[in-house]
Amino acid sequence: MGAPPHPSPFFGTPERPASVVVDFVKTAVARGREDKGHHNRNYVLPLTGGMARLLGREAGTSVTVRIRRSDALPVVIRTWQDETEILRAVAGALPHAPECLLRGEDFAIHSFVEGVPLSSVCGNGKPVDGLIVGALAGLLVQMARVGRAALPALPPGWPRDDGDSQGFLRTLVHLADRQIRRPNWAVFGGLFAALGVRDDALDELSGRIPVMARRPYSLLHADLHRDNVIISYAGDPPLICVDWELATYGDPLHDLATHLVRMRYPAHQWAEVVDAWAEAMQEVRPAAVDGLAGDLRHYLAFERAQSVFPDVMRAARSLESSLTHTRLDEATARVRLALEAAAAPLRLASVPGEGEVRRALLRWLAPRMNEGSTGPVWTAKVIEWRPDRRVPERPGFPPSAVRAALLAEGAAPAGRVFKGTAHLNTVVSVPDIGFPVVVRRGLPGVRRRQGRFLSEHAVLRAIEESSVAVAAPRVLALGETYQSDTIALHTYVGPRDLDRPPGHPVHGLLPHEADGLVDQLCALTHVGYQMVDPTAGECAFHPWLRDRLILLVRDLPKESQQLARHLGLPGADRLRSLLSPHRVSHREPTLLHGDLSPHNLVRRDDRLALTLIDWEMAVVGDPLYDLVRHMHLTPTRPEIRDRMFRRWERRVPAAYTRDWRRDWLVYRRLEIVRSAYLDLDRLVTGASLSVPEARRAADAYPMTLAAAMALLGLPAPSRANPYLARALA
Repeated sequence: MGAPPHPSPFFGTPERPASVVVDFVKTAVARGREDKGHHNRNYVLPLTGGMARLLGREAGTSVTVRIRRSDALPVVIRTWQDETEILRAVAGALPHAPECLLRGEDFAIHSFVEGVPLSSVCGNGKPVDGLIVGALAGLLVQMARVGRAALPALPPGWPRDDGDSQGFLRTLVHLADRQIRRPNWAVFGGLFAALGVRDDALDELSGRIPVMARRPYSLLHADLHRDNVIISYAGDPPLICVDWELATYGDPLHDLATHLVRMRYPAHQWAEVVDAWAEAMQEVRPAAVDGLAGDLRHYLAFERAQSVFPDVMRAARSLESSLTHTRLDEATARVRLALEAAAAPLRLASVPGEGEVRRALLRWLAPRMNEGSTGPVWTAKVIEWRPDRRVPERPGFPPSAVRAALLAEGAAPAGRVFKGTAHLNTVVSVPDIGFPVVVRRGLPGVRRRQGRFLSEHAVLRAIEESSVAVAAPRVLALGETYQSDTIALHTYVGPRDLDRPPGHPVHGLLPHEADGLVDQLCALTHVGYQMVDPTAGECAFHPWLRDRLILLVRDLPKESQQLARHLGLPGADRLRSLLSPHRVSHREPTLLHGDLSPHNLVRRDDRLALTLIDWEMAVVGDPLYDLVRHMHLTPTRPEIRDRMFRRWERRVPAAYTRDWRRDWLVYRRLEIVRSAYLDLDRLVTGASLSVPEARRAADAYPMTLAAAMALLGLPAPSRANPYLARALA
């Protein structure tokens, strides 16, 4: 009896009694040998007499019942939804591949491939025997023999089959974003944001894909790893591919890249695998090897970039059913490995340390733990709160509200999670509290090049108690949580619609915003700064500020100092002698924000126009400095600069503005020189480059360097490597 030539999705017919099939599938689930994959549950069992007659096979013949997992995350790219059609297409070129004997609504019955999975005899990370490497290359090459006409119809918008490698890779990136990231972002977006992975990371990767060599398209398996390679008992053929549901059609270099990464070859064997593939492909389709040396890296980068999404999500989900120290350690390690692999292609500024990853996973998990599991004990730890008594309990915001905010932190969507250079800020809604709250969590291991001098909570409390017209957050609580994370809870000052991100004047202030900022800086002169800095005014501000810059230069890492020297920037002692002749007049001190960059200004719809956030660099000193530093950090048109200076001079007593027309250029010189060192250090270390302002400053570094050298009276560097200069540009 022959097998039915075309399996039908419908089996409730006189020829295929539904009850026989249903009973067989139930038996498979109950008694079959289960192989649980990421996407399907596979059960191996012999055919009963009734099923054998239906399928035209001998009774007792082993088959595989494949049932799509209902709990599987959407974490793969699918070109075609029906594996049956793919298997039918490959049957001619790869006759030993599984055959679909019957397909139902949510299951399929495949012929069983006799043999042993490669993973059973040669686990991940172990070298693969050279003969097997050659056979694997042969498998990949055999797929090129499958004709386009035999394949199912491609989705709309698929790149033309004219060898467009760039178009194919861009299609893969867009599919990864549409089929993997977006469907999962509502649940996992907050976790990714906490780990430093942005929602536009894949879009940016797509924009950086270069023109590549043209290669003829072919059928690709796209998931050829050790579990999907069967070593046959008979040896003819030696290897058989299974699990074709992720197959696609495009540049064959993509298949080589996914194979290299997912097979987990040891590093020393990669060259052998690439050479074997190239040699085998050269004989069948020589044009497919064009550009191999230069283009393979782009597909490898994509594979590592897209893998961060399924790897992180699977690691997080693995903790939901049962949370143990061992499972948490394993999940943490998997997440860190995925982030490290994706760091370069996704341009992640840094990879969070083990402790930061572990705490991010626990925060995400805490609101999702089910009662009756091991969750409640761990949940209690995650929201454990040790208040800092320097901030007394605020009426209307009891400790229970703090714990509720910490529990809500892990469930916040990505659009409410903002990762800065030193803090993770998460906007949450707290039951029975009539306003949104920001959980402001200090990032572990962050070392600021520019020091902090006042306590942010004390500064904000002084502003609040002074009742001045300064728009700033209010401190609700301060303390430490699980594993000694420093936490502050502030009122949220963004839009009422929490799903709309805060607006920042990244392209410069509008006229009414410039007025509102100046008015608030004037109001700061009425804050009693002695509350936060009793010693303020004991030393001149400008010399102190200059000495802090010199100390910053002296403490830069060795690598940053070395590059600065090669570019002609002076060392700390030489810088002191160059800056010492410049002096400013004395002005009455006042409380300064100290870091009025665009992202520390939040737009609002009232007379004040802007809310001033992130007061961690607040200091008491010359009020002129706050204005000049803001103009240095923010794109400021000359007419806006003049407007701000004129308004400021009119609104405060002369004791605060004396000789400002001469002295503002001294502070401007100081800030440009500071940026020449700080931005260079960011380029060398990669620190803070995920923050948009830092990225823009780094991109503009050649202009910053040239301006600093001119202001210091130094010639442009002549001994710097010209290639280095081009790289910085």
